Amino acid sequence: MKLVATLVTALSLLTSGVASAQAGDVAAADAQRAATVQGSETIKITRSGSQQSSEGPAEHFTGSARIDPLFSANSPSHTSGGGVTFEAGSRTAWHSHPLGQTLIVTAGTGWVQQWGGQVEEMRQGDVVSIPPGVKLWHGATANTSVTHIAIQENLNGRTVEWMEKVSDEQYGKVTSATKTPSTAQKLFGDFDPKLAELTDNVLSHRMECKRRRPALGPLAAERAVQHFHHGLLYTQAAPFPESERALALRLRKPVEGGN
Repeated sequence: MKLVATLVTALSLLTSGVASAQAGDVAAADAQRAATVQGSETIKITRSGSQQSSEGPAEHFTGSARIDPLFSANSPSHTSGGGVTFEAGSRTAWHSHPLGQTLIVTAGTGWVQQWGGQVEEMRQGDVVSIPPGVKLWHGATANTSVTHIAIQENLNGRTVEWMEKVSDEQYGKVTSATKTPSTAQKLFGDFDPKLAELTDNVLSHRMECKRRRPALGPLAAERAVQHFHHGLLYTQAAPFPESERALALRLRKPVEGGN
């Protein structure tokens, strides 16, 4: 009986030893794999300014555009990203992205337009999501620069399909459609820019007079009276600078050939 008990105890100890050895082998293998991964896959920091900037190629950009690479696709990922700064008036050509693109505006104000659609303004902090295959262009406004980060995936090694350039005529239509109207144009509609400028000056002068002499009340403050005749805006104010008075008098002459 004692012999049987001894054999059972010995067998139990042997089994326990084998299990411990196996567990030790697994732990060692895991540690070795972790060391291998740790050695090949580590956190990487790409310092700002350490990568070479480049000018947007003339065949794909109009005006001045600077491209700052940020990160390239690193297998198994297919995603890459870069920063682009457009100076005022510059823009991309028409193009599309096979897997879409995301723009994150980091500074300034720009425009983006889908083929056949309305131009959209993009401002600092905006995120623009571009669907796959959509034909579009994007860039700066006529008067302001814009900087954005562009993130896209490649399909069979390609991230973009370039097309024809955005013509000056197409861009000019955008500029006209998005131009902020002056105070006078907001009040009376669109008319000659010089007349609008003159009226803005008169209105501004009137507001300055009211600001400086509030105690006189509205009846005593200088007033600006505007009316149209033969398509011209007649502007009268008292008082306002002689240069503006002379211009106003000249503008009061009837339109040549008018009735």
